[in-house]
Amino acid sequence: MMGQAFRSLGRRNYRIWAMGALVSNIGTWMQMTTQDWLVLTELTRHDATAVGIVTALQLAPPLLLIFWTGKIADRVEKHRFLLLTQAALGTLAIALGVLVVTGLIRLWEVDSFAFLSGCVAAFDSPVRQIFVGELVGEADLANAVALNSVSYNAGRMIGPAVAAFCIAELGSGWSFILNGLSFYGVLMSLLSLRAQELHRLALVKPENAHQEKQDLLTGVRYVWKRDDLRTILFMLFLLGAFGLNFPIYISTMAVSVFHVGAHGYGILNSAMAVGTIAGALFAASRKTMQFSALPQGAVVFSLACLLGALSPGYWAFAVTLVMAGMASLTFTAVSNSYMQLATDPGMRGRVVSIRFAVFAGSSPLGAPLVGMVANCLGPRWALGIGSLSGILAAGVALLYLHRLQAGKETCS
Repeated sequence: MMGQAFRSLGRRNYRIWAMGALVSNIGTWMQMTTQDWLVLTELTRHDATAVGIVTALQLAPPLLLIFWTGKIADRVEKHRFLLLTQAALGTLAIALGVLVVTGLIRLWEVDSFAFLSGCVAAFDSPVRQIFVGELVGEADLANAVALNSVSYNAGRMIGPAVAAFCIAELGSGWSFILNGLSFYGVLMSLLSLRAQELHRLALVKPENAHQEKQDLLTGVRYVWKRDDLRTILFMLFLLGAFGLNFPIYISTMAVSVFHVGAHGYGILNSAMAVGTIAGALFAASRKTMQFSALPQGAVVFSLACLLGALSPGYWAFAVTLVMAGMASLTFTAVSNSYMQLATDPGMRGRVVSIRFAVFAGSSPLGAPLVGMVANCLGPRWALGIGSLSGILAAGVALLYLHRLQAGKETCS
């Protein structure tokens, strides 16, 4: 079982990529953790709405740029493009860190850097997700996607703990600077790959200007005609907007309910990461990614949020975060793999871009609202909204499965 889960690491290119990505993922979670802490405790007086706004600004660009990101993902040479986007993200992180270290940082500057980073990430993420397939080929795509989630969430486990040390011992600015330097790990891994061993997808090239314009809407039409893909997007929207707001949940519960400092905050983020790694390993061990796993993950996620809202103490809440992490990662990994494998290769960039835009871009709609609920009613009520989103997402999936079964019975 475990050997099956790690089979993509048997490929040299993927193994090198994974090592560089892990270093960068640790840095990314350092920055995300520190950014929320900086806004909540240093630039405002425990204002959860401000945390929601900076989160929204960072996640809005994928939705705003949806027509361009998918088109570019299908047309660019992925390897070279990632060199540009990863270098840009590293530069932005270092610049933000310098402002914090020198004491010149203001809230509007954090918001601005969050938006700029989100713009770069909007182009980077679809290309990076498709590039994973070029590293291993179609046969191991689902496994490689799940292992990427393991790497991302290993960073989620380690990064917050390192960030807590930086905040307490060195100052917040050094988390951003170290994150910027971590992007050199990805750049070095990209430069070390064997280009001749890549499983390159054919690039989509429009024949004329009219086709160029039509391509902007082709991906949307393609997804809308597919009941399964459309259902997944509705589920992603519900969970992305109102459920997966853990920067708000964890920071406000840590500060307002349990009254812990930076170290305690870091432990809660790491507890969440333990769950997501377990969920990613479970997804990686699966040979197939079935739609039925999605409503199951949504129900477990809803239960975890409900238990988190009712948690009597700090460590009980940490345990519910492990459970929520497992459920949320299983859901996101299965949805990612399913949508890629169920999509024609020539449309994959646009479909992945739409998925990323809906998932990440839905947060600007929900995060400020969840932040306001945490401010006005308390963090426990905000977690209640997360629980409700999971139930609604599961309901959407079950409705689709019911229609699918009814259609099969009619045909027979």
